[in-house]
Amino acid sequence: MSRFSIGIDLGTTNCALAWVDATGEMSSDTFVVQTLAIPQVVQPGVVEERELLPSFLYLPQPNEVPSGSLRLPWDAQRDYAVGEFARHQGGLVPTRLVSSAKSWLVHPGIDRRAAFLPWQAPEGVRRVSPVEASTRYLQHLVEAWNYQQATRFPGERLELQEVVLTVPASFDAVACALTVEAARAAGLEHLTLLEEPQAAFYSWIHTHHDWRKQVRVGDVVLVCDVGGGTTDFTLIAVSEEAGNLVLERIAVGDHILLGGDNMDLALAHCLQQKFYRQGIKLDFGQLRQLALACRLAKEKLFSDPQLLACPITILGRGSRVIGGTLTTELTKEELQQVLLDGFFPIVDFSAEPKTASTVGLQELGLPYAADAAITRHLASFLRRHQSALAERQRQGRGKMAAFPTAVLFNGGVFKATALVDRLVEVLQQWAQAQGAPPVRVLSGTDLDLAVARGAACYGMVRRGHGVRIRGGTARAYYIGVAVNLPAVPGMPPPVKAVCVAPFGMEEGTEADVPGQELGLIVGQPVYFRFFSSSTRRKDPIGAVLEDWDENELQELDSLEVTLQASDLHSPIVPVRLHSHVTPVGTLELWCLGRNKQHRWKLEFRLRERQGT
Repeated sequence: MSRFSIGIDLGTTNCALAWVDATGEMSSDTFVVQTLAIPQVVQPGVVEERELLPSFLYLPQPNEVPSGSLRLPWDAQRDYAVGEFARHQGGLVPTRLVSSAKSWLVHPGIDRRAAFLPWQAPEGVRRVSPVEASTRYLQHLVEAWNYQQATRFPGERLELQEVVLTVPASFDAVACALTVEAARAAGLEHLTLLEEPQAAFYSWIHTHHDWRKQVRVGDVVLVCDVGGGTTDFTLIAVSEEAGNLVLERIAVGDHILLGGDNMDLALAHCLQQKFYRQGIKLDFGQLRQLALACRLAKEKLFSDPQLLACPITILGRGSRVIGGTLTTELTKEELQQVLLDGFFPIVDFSAEPKTASTVGLQELGLPYAADAAITRHLASFLRRHQSALAERQRQGRGKMAAFPTAVLFNGGVFKATALVDRLVEVLQQWAQAQGAPPVRVLSGTDLDLAVARGAACYGMVRRGHGVRIRGGTARAYYIGVAVNLPAVPGMPPPVKAVCVAPFGMEEGTEADVPGQELGLIVGQPVYFRFFSSSTRRKDPIGAVLEDWDENELQELDSLEVTLQASDLHSPIVPVRLHSHVTPVGTLELWCLGRNKQHRWKLEFRLRERQGT
C-alpha cells in the first residue's frame, strides 16, 4: 500500500490533483486533504504555480515561439505547452490548440487513437489523438508532483502511489478503457476509476463532519455537475442497514456536451452583434478571443455584486482599426439575460430537450448538445429515472413523490450565485408540482477542487476510512447475438441483446453469463455489437432482449477482429460468456470454449483488426 492517496480530476476544462498522506493513525474525520500547486507556463518564459491545470494543449509550429520559452523546471527542451499559456495562446491561434480531448474520448464512431487534433487544423500542423492529449495532461501532473515532492518526500514518485482518477458518470465502457490507457501511458499503474459526481459527494462528506445529520434515510440526492464542457447528473440514495446509513448511486445521466464554454461562446455571440451594429465583422479567430474575454468578464461580474459592466478588448484586424484593438463592454444585464434565459430557463417538469433540425450536410465534430437549456436536460433525466426514485424512497420513508429531496452542486459554473438560485427555483417549482417536499441544498464544497479532493478521499475510503458509496457499473451492458433463422433476401438476421453486465455490477467481481451456448466465429474477420442502458436497471445477467429499441439501448463501438484458433477445424466454436468488471472499473468480456485452452477476450476497441 502506497504512502499517499492521490486523487486526479482529469477535467474537460481543468485538471487538478489532491492528496492525503496516509501515514499514521487516522479516521475519516481526521485525515487532511491537500492540493498540488501545479507549475506551468503562463507566459513565454514564465512558469508559475496554479491550483488548476487548464486542459489545453498548444502545439506551436517550428520557430513560432522563442527558443526555450516553453521550458519547464523538469524539461528545458519542452516544445509544446499544457495549461494556462496553452489556453491563452490557443485563443489567438486556435488552429494550434487541442481542447475538449476528454469529450473526444466518448465520441462514437471515430478512432480515438488516431491523430486528428487540433480538429480541422490546416495541413502541416502537428496533431495528436485524444488519448495522447489526455496522456500529456496526466504526464504533466506526474512530472509536477515528482519535481515538487522530490525533496519533501524522497522516493515517493507519483508512479508508485495509488491513484484515483475521475471520469464522468456518463462515460461508457469504451471511454473508461481509453482513459485507463492514457493513464498507463503516463506511468500510472496503481489506478482506480471513480465517477466525478461521486467524487464531489465524497468531498462534501469529508468537509461536513455532521453529514449524517444533514441527510436521512429515504433521501435521494441529486448531484448536478456543470463544468466547462459537460453537464453530468447523478442520483445518490440514502438507506439504512443495521442502524447505519448506506449510500448508493442509483442513476446517472447521458454524456451532455454542454457547460461553461458554451456560455462563454453565447456571450461572445451577443457582443459580436454589438460590433456588427458598429459596422465591424469579426472573423473566427476574433470570436475565439472574444469568448475568452467573456469568460474573464463573466467571472468578474458574478463575483462582484457592485460591478454593473466589464470592458472587453480584443485584437483588431487590418489598418482600419485604431490602435489595433476593438473595445466594447459586457453588462450584468446582458450576462444574466443570456445565461439565465438561455441556459437555465424556467420550464415545466414535462419539458424535453429540443433536437437539432435535420440538415442534410453538417460539419463533422463533437456531438454537442442541440439544446443549451440545462433545465430541460435535467427534467428529462429526472423523469427517466422516476421509477428508481420511487423505489428507493419507498424503502426509506413510505409513500413519497418520486423526486429528489436534496441537491449538491458541483462545477465552476455554479460559482455564480445567480445560476444556483435559478436552478433551485426551477427544482422547487417541479417539486411543488409533483407534490414533493422542497428540495434542500447541500452547500459548502470547493467547486473547482471538489472532484480531485473527493477522489483522494475515496482512496482513503478504500483503505477503510469512511463510508463508501455503493455503485458498480453505471449502466447495464449487452452484446448483440444474431438470431439463427433461414436466410431472407435483403433482410439481415435480427439481433438479440444479451445482458453481460447488469446495472450496479461491482468492481472486482466476475460472473458467468447464464444461458445456452453461443456460436463464436473464428479464423475470419467478424464484428461484435455492444449496447448499454442507463434505464434498464432490473435486467439480470444473461437476460435476453428480443424486442428493444434505441430509446432503451444505446449502441457502443463495434469491435472488428479476427479471432485466431489454429487448432480448430470448424469456423464456429461453442462458447459461454464470462464477464469481469476489473478493480480499475473497466469491463472485460470473455468467450470460453469447452476446451480450457480456448479463451478469447473481447475488448472494447474501435476499428482495429487483431488476433487474440
